[in-house]
Amino acid sequence: MKNGIRLLVFALLLIPFTVMAEENNKPAPKHLASYNNDVTGDTEKETITLKGVSFADDTKYYMDTWAFLSSKDGGEWEIQYDGGYEPQMHFHDLNHDGVKDILYQSLSNKKANLYDYQLHTVQKNQLKQIPLPKQTFIQAMFKDDFQVEVKIAPDKDPSIVDISDRDSRYIELGIYDQNGELIEENAPMIEPIASFKPVKINKQKGYGLKSKQRISGAFRSDQLGTVETLWYFEKDQWIILKTEWVPSN
Repeated sequence: MKNGIRLLVFALLLIPFTVMAEENNKPAPKHLASYNNDVTGDTEKETITLKGVSFADDTKYYMDTWAFLSSKDGGEWEIQYDGGYEPQMHFHDLNHDGVKDILYQSLSNKKANLYDYQLHTVQKNQLKQIPLPKQTFIQAMFKDDFQVEVKIAPDKDPSIVDISDRDSRYIELGIYDQNGELIEENAPMIEPIASFKPVKINKQKGYGLKSKQRISGAFRSDQLGTVETLWYFEKDQWIILKTEWVPSN
């Protein structure tokens, strides 16, 4: 009984040392970038520091990233971000209140070239997140004669994509028969928005965002084209200025 108690006490004493050892093995935060921009509207540039913790020493994937903002008058803010590759920040007035906003991006999937984004603004010393735009109307469907119909807006005529150059693959997959007739209802892959890019609309309107959203056939590598949309933030919501279908070469 006494030996059992001694072993229990010894095990309990080891716990703090084990925890410390685990913590010491964690990768240390890395300084990724520093920026100087006025993001509060006080006419003074704030210091924005981007840091991250890499998944392992031999990878450039950061499992945790965050930004620390500090102003000369003592204001401080911290923003937690999702992990990813190549994290970076952009500063543009996207909500058109006269103050630059904070757009973060990181590459979440290298093979699919997909990015993660977060958009924040500081208003009256309060950090707020601005939701990013989402496409609410994109339709795509296979049609007879090895064709795909793509409709990107209710008021636009559909675009037709000819996929007859890869007909054997679609026949093999059981989507079409030898005569090009559709065997079963099957929809192409409408992927999420892959990227956003700040773009200047004009001097009067300022900046908006340009998004790219891919549509694939029966599998991801079977690229049909990209929906490119120009967004503008107005009255607390994103509106579409222009959207177009760009077929793959």
